[in-house]
Amino acid sequence: MKKDLLLLRNIKDGDQNSFKLFFKETYPALFGYVNSHARNRVLAEDITQQSYIKFWENRNKIDLENSPKSYLYTIAYNTFLDSKRKEQKERNYMDQLHRSAIEEEASDKEKLEQKLERLQTVIDTLPDKCRKILLMNKIDGLKYREIAEKLDISVKTVESQMRIAFQKVRESFKNEEVILWCLFGNFLGKN
Repeated sequence: MKKDLLLLRNIKDGDQNSFKLFFKETYPALFGYVNSHARNRVLAEDITQQSYIKFWENRNKIDLENSPKSYLYTIAYNTFLDSKRKEQKERNYMDQLHRSAIEEEASDKEKLEQKLERLQTVIDTLPDKCRKILLMNKIDGLKYREIAEKLDISVKTVESQMRIAFQKVRESFKNEEVILWCLFGNFLGKN
């Protein structure tokens, strides 16, 4: 008992060798205690080390009349609780991010569907020849020259009709940042 009291006085006075001796004597039992709560060896090692650091940093609070081991175990238990609170807080934050991402994705899909419906409406209102040329280009993937040959018209006519089609689509989406080829890509995926 006298040896323990001397050891604690020395620790309280900042003697690192006394602290090292205290550490070696108490580490296995403290680690076992923390690990029984944490049930995770890596976490238990981390908490045990943090507990000794806090014990050293707060050595001036050591009460020589009471058990320093009890003080150390209290520090360890509180450190464990803090880690659990932090873990729960992080889990809640990640859950919130996940929920937000799902809600945003659903909202984005809904907006995309609305744009695709609007695009379909615009295409449906195009003059027959204009619509046919647009669809041959965007859905069938034909080049202007191929369209001109199939319809027995000039390439200039195809260009003119495509310009009219794109102008109508642009007018319908004028207040939105829409990349038309991306929208057409989604449109093609639906058909």
